[in-house]
Amino acid sequence: MFLAACSGGKDTSEDKDKNGTSGKKDVAQVFRANIRTEPFSLHPGLANDSTSGSILRQTFDGLTRIGKSGKPEPAIAKEIKTSDDLTTYTFKLRDAKWTNGDPVTAEDFAYAWKWALDPKNESQYAYQLYYIKGAQAINEGKAAADTLGVKVVDDKTLEVTLENPTPYFLELTAFYTYYPVNSKIAKEDPNWHTNAGDKYTSNGPFKMTEWSHSNKIVLEKNDNYWDAKNVKLKKVEFNMVNDSNTELSMFKNGELDWAGAPLGELPTDVLPQLKSDGSLKVQAIAGTYWYKFNTEKPPLNNVNIRKALAYAINRKAIVENITQGGQIPAMAAVPPSMFKENEKGYFKDNDVKKAKQYLEAGLKDLGLKSASDLPEITLSYNTLEAHQKIAQAIQDMWKKELGINVKLDNQEWKVYIDKLHSGDYQVGRMGWLGDFNDPINFLELFRDKKGGNNDTNWENPKFKQLLIDSQKEADAKKRAQMLKDAEKIFINDMPVAPIYFYSDVWVQSKNLKGVVISGLGDIQLKWAYFQ
Repeated sequence: MFLAACSGGKDTSEDKDKNGTSGKKDVAQVFRANIRTEPFSLHPGLANDSTSGSILRQTFDGLTRIGKSGKPEPAIAKEIKTSDDLTTYTFKLRDAKWTNGDPVTAEDFAYAWKWALDPKNESQYAYQLYYIKGAQAINEGKAAADTLGVKVVDDKTLEVTLENPTPYFLELTAFYTYYPVNSKIAKEDPNWHTNAGDKYTSNGPFKMTEWSHSNKIVLEKNDNYWDAKNVKLKKVEFNMVNDSNTELSMFKNGELDWAGAPLGELPTDVLPQLKSDGSLKVQAIAGTYWYKFNTEKPPLNNVNIRKALAYAINRKAIVENITQGGQIPAMAAVPPSMFKENEKGYFKDNDVKKAKQYLEAGLKDLGLKSASDLPEITLSYNTLEAHQKIAQAIQDMWKKELGINVKLDNQEWKVYIDKLHSGDYQVGRMGWLGDFNDPINFLELFRDKKGGNNDTNWENPKFKQLLIDSQKEADAKKRAQMLKDAEKIFINDMPVAPIYFYSDVWVQSKNLKGVVISGLGDIQLKWAYFQ
């Protein structure tokens, strides 16, 4: 399912002239794009959103990195050995440096992981480390940090012991929660990650040289990077313009080299025109756009009300008339790239008849006579044209089909995500792009009521046990069936209403080559260049 987009062409900025001889063109190696909004955090242990992740993937390297082929490749680890039972990994580190010249050590990884697991640091993504022996107990405050299954053998050797064999562990080590942190700097200054400057040290292809909050982030090539010879771009400029029409205008005016996903957003009403003139790039990715229900806020604490709202949505109308970017209506949580049968899903799209039956049952549960007697429902979303149009469409659907009045509420991203994480919402828009290529990534979000990115306050013991048991199941077919059984429970309880499966749509400068987008929708500029 992993695809590399726009990676054609040579891996250098040299062209042959008409006589067939090679000569360098004087092309500015500066990539300019829009990331719409201030990132939530540029600390690998605190980041939990695609905006932050898009920057961290350019500025940091993990033990592994997802390569051009979509497979994990050695990065800071030059050699990886596994035990016969596949539960112990020994990573031999290459000679790599932080942007300030400090050596990258095994301690920097151990420190970063223990920091993220420390409950006082409130890392939303701490559960991504639960594959390591003892991690969950540490994060839940039941064990000391030094019980983690990580051993610093020496400066260049890290030994990691897992709870169970995990076939995708080397994909996980490429994810930003597993990135190292310069332990020397972080111990001296806990706020090292809040601004650009000498303290913000990273170890990836680029270093951050400017962070004008809510305005712009500038990266420059990191000459200390271990693989600097393969990095062609000299500078990367990320603007923060939260208007898709302005973003497209900037692209057309030559102020941006890339407009649209996965960094920014294109206006939905111009997609047909961009499609017809051949400039629009479209790639299906493993991601799901859904509405989360706060299952502890009335009337969404009633499963029948949640199902009525989910069944009444006309997803086909949304993807055909609003998003218009090749998205697929979603009646399941896990993308079809992982479970093929999820192209069809668990229920019928826009099943108004069934929705009305669930509404009637829900009203009866609550002792109410009609939909107008329901407590007010507020639908929240973060500021963006497409989110607003979808919210307005669904507001109309719920009013027309069910007679339910819904109030709309929107905030800028950073405020919005804080509201969701704190449970200060009723229905909230969110999307999930896969962190690694396995269905459990879409389900484990909801394993624990207070899990980092759950937000719904939903928990189901059978669902939870299936996920736990699947981690120990060596038979791939049996494991897949466990995850499908878990998804069935999830959809039956409906803590979220899936709406569509994502695709990335964008336009780019014609001479831009080597940008790699994975099947998970991640963008990497390590190999990018202008011809």
